[in-house]
Amino acid sequence: MIKKNIPLNDKNWFATGGPAKLFAEPTNQQEFAQLLVYAQKNNENIFVLGGGANVLISDEGFDGLVVRPKIETISHKTIDDKTVIVSAGSGVQMPKLINYCLQNNILGLEEFSGIPGTIGGAVYNNMHYFQFCLSDFFSGGTIINKNTGTIEKKPKEWFSMGYDDSKLHDKKKYLINAQFKLKKATDLETAYAKGRNKEMIRHRHARYPTARTCGCFFRNFAPEEVKLTIAGTDRKMIYVAYYLDKLGVKGELTIGEAVVSHQHANMLVNKGGATSADLIALARKMQEMVYKKFGILPQPECELVGFKQYPLLIKPLK
Repeated sequence: MIKKNIPLNDKNWFATGGPAKLFAEPTNQQEFAQLLVYAQKNNENIFVLGGGANVLISDEGFDGLVVRPKIETISHKTIDDKTVIVSAGSGVQMPKLINYCLQNNILGLEEFSGIPGTIGGAVYNNMHYFQFCLSDFFSGGTIINKNTGTIEKKPKEWFSMGYDDSKLHDKKKYLINAQFKLKKATDLETAYAKGRNKEMIRHRHARYPTARTCGCFFRNFAPEEVKLTIAGTDRKMIYVAYYLDKLGVKGELTIGEAVVSHQHANMLVNKGGATSADLIALARKMQEMVYKKFGILPQPECELVGFKQYPLLIKPLK
């Protein structure tokens, strides 16, 4: 299963980064377990890669084993007249799962229409869009232990899903498959949902860049991190794009072939020839500008992979 010195720049949305020392694509939980045992015995670092939509990989690549699960089974079970449990492997692409649900009169996950990535990545970061989080529909999953290769079923509560967060972030366990508690729909309700699905995709394509980006690079602030409130309310202005918009970086701030999108101030785009170093330099410049103007320091939502030292600012500038 294991291949050597495999490029990763064609396996992530930024289209940057160096190769993986080792690379494998398990198609079932037994193969996944064998890979983890191999890595443990040979003292290899492990990174589990999903659709590559929310990662920035170092130009030096990853010194270890990159596992990209290809566990792509989907099934569903009707519980009653209103409820369906859908099970999806960690390698299933979210758009494919949404289409499967709509074809079977199952509703809920269409709230994430147009968002790329795999189920593994979606659960890992608790995918969110507008008022919905994946945890609103997630009911549990099967995980595999990094150190032993043992496989366990866990309820939703075990995953401790929060904003851009879950227990999987400790990288001691990896997702094999996930279950979602969804709604059984009528033909008419499904027809309406299919229309919303197409409209949401159209809206995202009009509003956001759709290539060579990771989407929002920085996470929103926690309420306790900021002092500014939304005009006319007592709610905190937590949206990092608001502060970046005020700085006028949208479509203007560029380093090398990396640019802040003209469509969204919190989205970085590779114009075609950017390196990961260009994108890091651009992100650091954005951090510096926000801190200088507002006294707060944005932190990445995008996962940084393969960097020998953390490349962004984690403390305020002196």
